[in-house]
Amino acid sequence: MNTFVFENGIRVVHQQTSSPVAYCGLAMNVGTRDESSTESGMAHFVEHMLFKGTKRRRAHHVLNRMEVVGGELNAYTTKEETFVYSVSLSEYIERALDLIADVVFSSTFPQHEIEKEISVVLDEIQSYKDSPYELIFDEFEEQFFSKSSLGRSILGEPKLLKKYTSQDLFRFVNNNYHTDQMVLFCLGNISWDKFLRLAERYFAIQQEKKRTFVRQKAEINTSSHIEKKRHTHQAHFLLGAEAPSMLDKDRMSFYLLNNILGGPGMNSMLNLALRERSGLAYNVESNYTLYSDSAVASIYVGTDLEHLEKCKKIILQTIDKLQQKLFSPTILNRYKQQILGQMAIAAENKENVILNAAKSFLHFHSLQKPEETKSQILEITPLELQDLSQKVFAGEKISSLLYK
Repeated sequence: MNTFVFENGIRVVHQQTSSPVAYCGLAMNVGTRDESSTESGMAHFVEHMLFKGTKRRRAHHVLNRMEVVGGELNAYTTKEETFVYSVSLSEYIERALDLIADVVFSSTFPQHEIEKEISVVLDEIQSYKDSPYELIFDEFEEQFFSKSSLGRSILGEPKLLKKYTSQDLFRFVNNNYHTDQMVLFCLGNISWDKFLRLAERYFAIQQEKKRTFVRQKAEINTSSHIEKKRHTHQAHFLLGAEAPSMLDKDRMSFYLLNNILGGPGMNSMLNLALRERSGLAYNVESNYTLYSDSAVASIYVGTDLEHLEKCKKIILQTIDKLQQKLFSPTILNRYKQQILGQMAIAAENKENVILNAAKSFLHFHSLQKPEETKSQILEITPLELQDLSQKVFAGEKISSLLYK
């Protein structure tokens, strides 16, 4: 991949391919955790409003600009990032760059559009609450990071959303959209020289704005155990603990450990123990949610309430097995080959490849080559995984949330 940094601080990542389809966009280091206590849901709401009109375009012009040539304009918000990007034929990359620069740097946030979009987001919140499987992960992080903005819901609080004005949105953008916290990315059939010329035309001209604040490390609320009456058909149970952060040296080791424990493979330890051998649960998984200065390792199971205690016991026994018994070199090598195969298959999804590359450059200021990642995984030892499981899943560090 090619990289460059403009004088205003915007970084550029580019990879040329022979595909007729191009992905290009802007990754910004701003998300839910950058909101104040009175700005709940603001990062996500601003992302919605970027599509609602600029100094040059009305809302329907923004929506149609890429659609009329068969492309799309997309965006999403996480707790730490906002992405705005386009998928189109490579011949329309300039059209996409022009539009992305326009919506990010020149949106007008009309009040009448805000009032309409609030209803859309409120409906999104209600829809989300109808899915306990999705909701439990958010509520667990709210519980786990209760002392930090990292625990705040991405969608926000309805009572605050209803009060937002154009001035509120402008204030948030002014305080958080900084050029030295942006990465412009592209993967498509366009040369590096041509892409850089186009990028200069639309992004190098933007006024420099540097971040002056530093995010405070999220405080963790450990050993918190909460039960909630949700009157759901199943019991939904989630336990979790703090794991190595995005910038931690043990990140890749825990990535492998999580894959072994309850990753997407049908041969994960939890799937074999709870579903295949016991028939106690259809859905069981472990997840590794990374942030720049923290991370959450979580284990989720959905089961009939009568099987819940047995599921909990098996989960704890599985964790204990990781902590007490070393993997043999042969078994661990099989797990390593499995995750390397999964990564190779995932690399065929070019959209995810460039989005992940942009995220990596956004946080690490560098790009890791696939062969470097492979080397790191192959060097992981059984003792490292055992030490990590003991450190992360220490009894006093575990928290849990139950819907029943």
